[in-house]
Order: sequence, then C-alpha cells, then structure tokens
Amino acid sequence: MALRVDLGVAELAATRFAISPLSETVAGLQQLGGRDRNPLNLRWLRWAADEIARRPLGLSRVRPLLVNDRRSWPEFLVPAPLGAATAIEDDLAAVERTTASHVRASLRRVFGEELPDAAAALAAQPAAGLRAIAAELRTAHDRLIAPHWPRIRAVLDADVIYRAKQLAAGGAEKLFADLHPDLHWCDGRLTMRGRHWRTEHVVRRGPGGLVLIPVVLGPPHVMIKKSTSTQTTVRYPARGVGALWTAGTRPPAGSTVRLLGRARAELLEALRSPATTTELARALGVTPSAVSQHLAVLRENGLVARERSGRNVLYMTTALGVSLTSPSSPDLPVLP
Repeated sequence: MALRVDLGVAELAATRFAISPLSETVAGLQQLGGRDRNPLNLRWLRWAADEIARRPLGLSRVRPLLVNDRRSWPEFLVPAPLGAATAIEDDLAAVERTTASHVRASLRRVFGEELPDAAAALAAQPAAGLRAIAAELRTAHDRLIAPHWPRIRAVLDADVIYRAKQLAAGGAEKLFADLHPDLHWCDGRLTMRGRHWRTEHVVRRGPGGLVLIPVVLGPPHVMIKKSTSTQTTVRYPARGVGALWTAGTRPPAGSTVRLLGRARAELLEALRSPATTTELARALGVTPSAVSQHLAVLRENGLVARERSGRNVLYMTTALGVSLTSPSSPDLPVLP
C-alpha cells in the first residue's frame, strides 16, 4: 500500500525547501505527548518534560488537536512556509489566516462529523479559536524550542545544503531516493510506502509544487499532508539529528587530543553537529576569534568544511573529521 503524490513538470520545478520553527514546535509537542516518539530526541524530551514539570504549559486548545486517538491532526496547524526560512511570527500569522471553511473541513477530516469539545469550540468560532491556538503555540515555542533553536536551525540548514547538492548532482530521482527510504520518485509520481500507510491514497495536492521541510523533533518517518489549504508539505527527518543532543557532551578521545591539541579536539567533537562560530564560542566558553583560528587550521587539514546559509556560515566535520571523533575509531599513533 502507498501514498501517492502526482507531480507534473511545472509542480516539480516549483518544489522548494523551507525551514519552519512552528513545524518543530508542533512536532515537539507531539513527541512529548507520546506520539511516534523518536529515540534520537530522548535528551530533549527529558529536558522538556522537566521544564514543563517546573512550570506547566497551558495547552487546552492545542493539545486535544495534536495528541489524541486519531491517526492524523488538523493540517492548518503547520501551514506551508511562504519563504525558505520563516520566523515563528510568520508561521503563526499564517495559522491565523486560515479561513473558517478550511478550519471546519480539516476538523471533519480528522474527527468526523461528531467533533470532540475542543474541535467543536474551534469550529464554532474559528477566528477567535485560531488566535488562542497561535498564542499557545507561541508560548510553547518560546519555552521549549527557542532555547535550542540556534542548534536546531544549524542542523536544518546543513540538511538543506546537502539536499540541494543531491538535487544538482542527480535531479529529483536522487533527491527523493536519499530523502528517506520510504520515498520513491519516478515518471512524475512521488510514492511513499511503509507501515504508516496501510491503504492506497492519492494526495489532494495543494497549489504549486511541494514544500520539503526537514524536521529535527519529529518521528523517524516522513509526514505528507493528504489534503491542505496551502502548498503540500513533505516533512522528513533531518540528517544529523543523532549527534545534535550529544555533540560536545563527551570529552574528546585522548589520541585526538594528542594529535590536535585539546582546544582543537574539543572543537572537532562539538562539530559532530553543525554550528556557527558564535555558537561554538558560546558552547566552548572561548572568544569567536579563537574559534576562527582553530577552525582555519582544521579546514586546512581537511577535518572541517564550511557552507554559507543565508547570512550565516555553518561549520561541520568532514568524513575524515568524523573518523577522528567516532568512539569506535582505534587510537591514532602519537606524533613525536
């Protein structure tokens, strides 16, 4: 069984990448609610649970829509971002612009004609309900996502950079084949198979091309909107999530310290997850200029690469750098 999206030449040409802080907020709330938990995010889940236990979040409007016994949830809670990298304010404004008819139609698709209390209240007063939902999502973002957003954003940016290279090297077929094992693109049709899709279904694609959104705090599978009032989004697990919450938390191997010196070895360990110079300086407690000097040496020796993403420059380990930071790597010989 499969989920299918038909893509003509024009729609494929209009397909783009985007990054959404609201997408991460919604995904994080679902993970906290026990929905399709991803074990790679266990450290964040523990931190977020402690944060909520310390000071509870009021999510009376949002939680019943996101965490329930239904297999889907209202699509208008994560509208397609208008730009490549929206701010949370832009995402929430798009939520509030959802028309009453689209709100009610989406609620019926998820819950049927007999709406539960929270959904019924929203259907009765969509404009006021969406404002309240946006306020709850903003609070959740500020409490749970914003403290980690620079690190999350760096992983998302690095993923988009990598995907763009895949697209340039092998076109749509290579892009989608590498996006996730469940995805396959051929002859104008994107197909997703896997245990999450038990029936044949053709997506009612929104206007224009697809919007591909990498997600850090999401489940390990791809999420495609089956019906939407905005562009159809394909939310997929971002590359590098496994190292995001552990990078820099363990001391570098002694052999790496002897080879590179402690400062550069710690920097290489921190770069198991992509980061900017500013973030590295903050994490390591040193000046940005000191970080830049060490990065220059690591780059000259092929251990670190850099890529520009908008106004930021991301640094990340190369394959050689990864081999030095891998716990399974054998001790390197000590240079005399």
